[in-house]
Amino acid sequence: MRIAVGSVRDALAAAEEALRAAGCDTPRLDAELLLADALGVSRGALVADPQRPITPPAARRMGEHVRRRLRREPVAYILGTKGFRHIDLAVDGRVLVPRPETELLVEVALALPEGAHVHDVGTGSGAVALAIKHERPDLRVTASDASEAAVAVARANAERLGLDVPIGVGRGLVPEAAGADLVVANLPYVREDEWPALQPEITRWEPREALVAGADGLDAIRELVARAPGGLRLALEHAPAQAEAVRTLLREAETLRDLAGRERVTVGVAP
Repeated sequence: MRIAVGSVRDALAAAEEALRAAGCDTPRLDAELLLADALGVSRGALVADPQRPITPPAARRMGEHVRRRLRREPVAYILGTKGFRHIDLAVDGRVLVPRPETELLVEVALALPEGAHVHDVGTGSGAVALAIKHERPDLRVTASDASEAAVAVARANAERLGLDVPIGVGRGLVPEAAGADLVVANLPYVREDEWPALQPEITRWEPREALVAGADGLDAIRELVARAPGGLRLALEHAPAQAEAVRTLLREAETLRDLAGRERVTVGVAP
């Protein structure tokens, strides 16, 4: 899309109209985020100065941003970053875009006593593990992912943020998890039959292997619980409709609700 050299107001209006026509859920927000990046300013600066002129280089950059978004590429991949709790993470197509509901896993870990060890299985970009370490530096935090590509992203995020979180490659409970007081996991939980109906931002761009887990979506969760030593405390993210099934896999299970009131994370003990 070509963005004409004009004002912030004009650029936002043109981008919003195009994104709405393309079916994007939040066209105004997307336009503001993309334009703020193109100009190298905050969203607040756009609101404060709607008559701010758009320079030709910024117009070209905004045009490329909008072209990518019209293909339904997630804004986080276009910008290369996504905020999660109090940290900013570098993200790209090797990892899922961190989502607000996953913050519940962090909340569970924050309740641990001083010096406890928490391990994050399926860390992806490192969002959960790094947020925990950022907010509770006294905890020993480790992480792992079956994808070498994802681990590369997570390790780069840890290094950039200056957070000491060892991250290993492996499926399930890798050696780094030994002795953990709590294992948190945002594993794939989408059902096979759900995949075709998901938004294009997901099906075209995000890694399918990090989302889909069998006919009922619970293959990865069942595998982790089955291989966990008895007595290990687990916090597992899942779809709201899966809450009852996940509770049956654990002892002393309790399900927590996300900000929308949906059953999202079940905490319990491996049998």
